[in-house]
Amino acid sequence: MDVILGRQKIKWVEKHMKIVNFLRDSYKDSQPFKDVNISMAIHLEAKTAYLSIIMKELGANVFITGSNPLTTQPDVVMALKEYGINVFAEKTLDETVYWKNIDRVLSAKPNIIIDDGADLGVRFFENYSSDLNNLWGICEETTTGVKRYNSLQKCGKLPVPVIAVNDSYMKYLFDNRYGTGQSTWDGIMRSTNLTVVGKTVVIGGYGWCGKGIAMRAKGLGANVIVTEVDQIKAIEALMDGFRVMPMDEACLLGDIFVTATGNIDIITEKHFLKMKDGALLANAGHFDVEVKVADLKKISDCITEVRPGVEECVLKNGHSVFLLGKGRLVNLVNADGHPVEIMDQSFALQLEGAKYILNNHSTMPKNVSPIPYDIDIKLASIKLASMGIKIDSLSQDQKKYMQSWK
Repeated sequence: MDVILGRQKIKWVEKHMKIVNFLRDSYKDSQPFKDVNISMAIHLEAKTAYLSIIMKELGANVFITGSNPLTTQPDVVMALKEYGINVFAEKTLDETVYWKNIDRVLSAKPNIIIDDGADLGVRFFENYSSDLNNLWGICEETTTGVKRYNSLQKCGKLPVPVIAVNDSYMKYLFDNRYGTGQSTWDGIMRSTNLTVVGKTVVIGGYGWCGKGIAMRAKGLGANVIVTEVDQIKAIEALMDGFRVMPMDEACLLGDIFVTATGNIDIITEKHFLKMKDGALLANAGHFDVEVKVADLKKISDCITEVRPGVEECVLKNGHSVFLLGKGRLVNLVNADGHPVEIMDQSFALQLEGAKYILNNHSTMPKNVSPIPYDIDIKLASIKLASMGIKIDSLSQDQKKYMQSWK
């Protein structure tokens, strides 16, 4: 039964991934990835599965695993095996199993890595240096992963080109903002069955993900507080109509807390102990480091799973706070991740990024760079056409005027 459900999920995705389907149809005769080894580590659910199927249909030898211990969907894994994909993934908190699956994917001697969070690439650099000549480049999906690859570049330890898919317009303007905005609240509401309207929501971080979460919280009727360390982003949040204050103050007011910074220790012991009885804690950042779970465990007398993906932590002061998804990505652990149409754009960028590496790796510098702008425009044009939307274009006189200085 599970494999049937997984197959149905993938079929549902296929109906709605119009950009990826357009690229599949455009490239199916030329088979651009024929005999290319592609290793992937992305949150393994139906949308990711469909991308791996398309890469295989375009000729690639695909090896895939999950990029986070709790975001793999077992029914989708079972279905992928029926499609003939080399899939090694389990939904587990066992870090040994997680890294074993990462190693199984990397042992395929990849030519291209498609990464989400940089675990695949960093592990490759550390443990598979003898296979480095086979690796042409990496496409990275997330803010967190791009940060890690940028750090490697700054210290001179980046041995291959990395395309920062996350920094492309068609990614961060939509995936990070509208995708994270919707899917985070989907995870919170689905797992708690509680209202948002009238509650005070505290959002840690006002990057593109934080902006999306705040926008959707406001639309759901919440009173929104933003915490920030960046002065400009703090002003932006203020001008968007939100209160701005330090977490030390916000922790006294919040009913629901959502972190989206990509950094560690956003909510810690001193904050937990000041929170209202019944506060909800959720994380939308890639790793489980923003809500400091170790502190929460240390000051809890009792931790009980009261609903799937919801743990009640009874603190030593007598208050209870509720941790969602064990502090991991609430939109994937407690829901199904970003909407299909959003990931259609992001995964089309991954496909085009991999194709760009395939065709240009010999001349690409060994640094982190966004996908070429003309690819962004190409995918935006396909997206508009798929929705039946037409836009104006500049006349020759308008182009000439825009290029003139008189």
